[in-house]
Amino acid sequence: MNSQNSHVETGTVSTLGYMTHYYAAGEGRPLILIHGGGAGADAWGNWGANAIPLFARRFRTFAYDMVGFGLSSAPSPDEFQYDQDARIAQLIAFIEGLNLGPVDVVGNSMGGATALGAAMRRPELVRSAVLMGSAGLNRGLNPALGAIVNYDFTVEGMRRMIAALTHDGFMPSEEMVAYRHELSCRPDIQQAYRATMGWVKQRGGLYYEDDEIAQVKNRILVFQGKDDKVVPLTEGYKFLDLLENSSGYFLDHCGHWAMIEHPQLFARVAIDFLENA
Repeated sequence: MNSQNSHVETGTVSTLGYMTHYYAAGEGRPLILIHGGGAGADAWGNWGANAIPLFARRFRTFAYDMVGFGLSSAPSPDEFQYDQDARIAQLIAFIEGLNLGPVDVVGNSMGGATALGAAMRRPELVRSAVLMGSAGLNRGLNPALGAIVNYDFTVEGMRRMIAALTHDGFMPSEEMVAYRHELSCRPDIQQAYRATMGWVKQRGGLYYEDDEIAQVKNRILVFQGKDDKVVPLTEGYKFLDLLENSSGYFLDHCGHWAMIEHPQLFARVAIDFLENA
């Protein structure tokens, strides 16, 4: 493991025949942060600037790159199925590979669906989970999802995608746009992204059956931006109905990226939930 800076370390672990890259910081109970599935997403871009330092004050905090994203392996779609089963298997293998379980998990969007999937399959590995703008009930492709699944790998396409992922008053920095665009255009990641979004389009969304979700008995916080264009507010309410041991926090002037749009508030609410198990 190498040092990213004086506080954040980087590492890799072999999972299921490919490499998972991660960042780690802090001490204490293990917590895993899982980024979303939009183009150019990775653990550092989604969590590095704000969330990792805030959560690391209380937890041994890990943020990993999902397969096909960031610095993790991006196997050829000819040899690898970029579906939700693969992402759930990666999370389980990551927890077991680093001998972390049981862990708390915070997941955004596709990362939230991945956290939920792990709770379905291996509930003993998940202590509590925060589902932030979580996929898992998305049936059909609304216009905001269209900007994600049909991303065209241009700078303007990246601007459109970020606009779809945030509330209307949010102004992304040029550094954010350039970082995500550059990462999205790396040839192996581009190929993996097309396969990932191809699977979403073919399936008609990223969802579980209601009875699968209702089987989850782990403690869950449903954190939802009231201005989320990707995951409608009604889906947050439905998660509360389906998940027996869930509570909710719904935030105004917030889209799909609470950890970027309102980092201090999001971390404060999530940490309070996780520490009061």
